[in-house]
Amino acid sequence: MSTMNRVFYTHYDSPLGNMLLVADERGLRLISFASGKRPERPQADWRQDSAPFLDTIRQLRAYFEGKLRDFDLPLSLEGTEFQLRVWQGLRDIPYGQTISYGQLACRVGNPKGARAVGLANGSNPIPIIVPCHRVIGSNGSLVGYGGGLSNKKALLFLERQHEFLPFDVSRQKTV
Repeated sequence: MSTMNRVFYTHYDSPLGNMLLVADERGLRLISFASGKRPERPQADWRQDSAPFLDTIRQLRAYFEGKLRDFDLPLSLEGTEFQLRVWQGLRDIPYGQTISYGQLACRVGNPKGARAVGLANGSNPIPIIVPCHRVIGSNGSLVGYGGGLSNKKALLFLERQHEFLPFDVSRQKTV
C-alpha cells in the first residue's frame, strides 16, 4: 500500500453526537454523523489514529462554541466536476445565512438545476466544514440533511445565535 492511499479515522464526540472523521494524507475527506441517515463505518484498511485530526477537532470545538466561523483545513474532496462546483458554492455561503437550492443552482451556473444541486448537496461528504446545512427549501423550510433534520436545525440555530456577536476576524473568535 502506498502512503498516498493511507486513510485514517477517529471518532469525535460533538454536541450533535458522535461523528466519524476520516482523512487521507491530502486532508479531511469525510464527516459522518452516527445518528445520520447513512452513517459510515470504518473500513478494514483504515487506520485508527487521532493525530491527523487534532486541528479538525480544535476547529470543530471552536465552531460549536461560536468562536469560529470559517474553517481553515485541508480537504480531500472527491466528486464530479459539478459536485465540486456545488461544494465550493456551499463554502461561499456566509456564516449564519441560508440560501435556497434554486439560488445555489444559479450561483454555480445551472439556474434550472435545483434538483441536481440538491443531489450534489446531499452527497457532500464533509458536512459542517462544507456547510450544506445552510441550504433550505425555496419556501424557507428545512429540507434534507444527511445528518438528520434535527442536526440541521441545531446548526442553523447555533450560527444565528452567534451571527451578530462582535467578532474579530483576525483572531477567528468573538470578542
